Amino acid sequence: MTTALILEGGAKRGIYTAGVLDVLLENGLTADAVFGVSAGAIHGCSFVAGQQGRSIRYNLKYGNDPRFMSLKSWLKTGNVVDVEFCYHELPDKLDPFDHEAFENAAAKFYTVCSNVETGQAEYILCPSLRGDKINYLRASASLPFLSKIVETGGKKLLDGGICDSIPLKAAQNMDYGRNLVILTRPEGYRKKPAYNGWLARLVYRKYPAFAAAIARRHIMYNQELDYIAEQEKLGRTLVLRPSRLIKIGKMEADLGIVRQMYELGRQDALARLAEIKDFLQKD
Repeated sequence: MTTALILEGGAKRGIYTAGVLDVLLENGLTADAVFGVSAGAIHGCSFVAGQQGRSIRYNLKYGNDPRFMSLKSWLKTGNVVDVEFCYHELPDKLDPFDHEAFENAAAKFYTVCSNVETGQAEYILCPSLRGDKINYLRASASLPFLSKIVETGGKKLLDGGICDSIPLKAAQNMDYGRNLVILTRPEGYRKKPAYNGWLARLVYRKYPAFAAAIARRHIMYNQELDYIAEQEKLGRTLVLRPSRLIKIGKMEADLGIVRQMYELGRQDALARLAEIKDFLQKD
């Protein structure tokens, strides 16, 4: 049975996922595919490339650089992250991404993006992230309201979490029957109705289907949580989520908190390592 990792997003909260993934790498654990949503895609590509420790390393080194993620960048460029810095200078020069290892990896890598014209999720297979292909990764992590629409491959794309926050069903529909889901919210979390539905209708008035997806995201998200719980009971899905609440902002500036969230991911993965090994490696 083929296996997949399903990686939720959450901006800086997603560093929890990086902690889990580093433990998997240290123990030689992988999967047949990785489905990354937003921050999940950002950390998931380093996992596929086998670059243990890369995500936390550059987050701590550059986390307070205004080009990395800041309102200053948004006011200056229209993007909360500086595109040239985060998607070119950082992976090409400052903390190089191993393109060759990524391209030669056994695991397939899918970025999950939201198509602003259709209001539907796109599951984009990325055999490479060189050149313009990096735009699919950027689109998946481009937060609405705080990022420009990414136009690539003939599509207009933004944050994958708007249309499919936890793409377990998508993976199952592609015949990945055993799935390890990594969430970034603790047990019991339920998403509340969006307060910014009116703003979505204004900002994305040319894209009513996408504005509607923003307004109903809490319904979609909570339904996905219910489905995951069902699949977990059936033994088809294993879920890892933060074992305790760490209050961390989407653009968290306190690097100590970022480090705590990463370490929690490591601790939770190590505590369940035997279970994870058995789940991913059994026939």
